[in-house]
Amino acid sequence: MKTWTKSIEINSPIVHVWKFFNGSLEEMQKIMPQIVDNTPVKITEEVVGSVYRQKYKEGKRTQEYDVETFEYLDTPDEKRLKVGFTLANLFEITALYELRKINESKTSFTYTVTNRPLKWLVKLFLLFATEKVVVKFVERVKSVAEAENSR
Repeated sequence: MKTWTKSIEINSPIVHVWKFFNGSLEEMQKIMPQIVDNTPVKITEEVVGSVYRQKYKEGKRTQEYDVETFEYLDTPDEKRLKVGFTLANLFEITALYELRKINESKTSFTYTVTNRPLKWLVKLFLLFATEKVVVKFVERVKSVAEAENSR
């Protein structure tokens, strides 16, 4: 199993950043353009336990998987969403998005992803994996949120 964590400060209010994780497919696609569908399968009142069927397109290939919500917190000063899914029967992935209000116009964003290989051959591949994707993701969230906020 491998875990990466990256934090960044975003010059945008917490509610503005949160909408990318807790909003519509259109909002989600601004930071995760490869997600082409996010259909509810099971919705719970407390959000934890909710399941969405997501479609992810990479090149010409589209993968489909169910994303389950493991943690959910939505307060004025702190927001937290932890989801998990199995990708191509090769990896169990969890993603944790944490937002903390620094002040009215600044937010701390921490992204933690855990990747657990399900087959021994994939464990070798994971040895060479870097945090590049995680770094690019937090930078994309920052740039999208700040660009929208400056309009």
